[in-house]
Amino acid sequence: MPRKERHVVPNPTGGWDSKRENAEKASKHFETKQKAMDWSRDMAKKEKSELIPHRKDGKIQNPNSYGKDPNPPKDKRR
Repeated sequence: MPRKERHVVPNPTGGWDSKRENAEKASKHFETKQKAMDWSRDMAKKEKSELIPHRKDGKIQNPNSYGKDPNPPKDKRR
């Protein structure tokens, strides 16, 4: 089953958008990245999805999974 993703991306006209993966339109627009992150984090927890914030240059910054991770990290201690 493919994972669900929610992205926080800069809006070209200013502010920040929260979007589902492959969505053309934003789910919601915010003036600040912090407000976009707070709302998107709550949504990602409800959706059991991955939260993928982007920097202003579009690069991914510290993704976080709130559902069952299809690719969990391997335990290297064994």
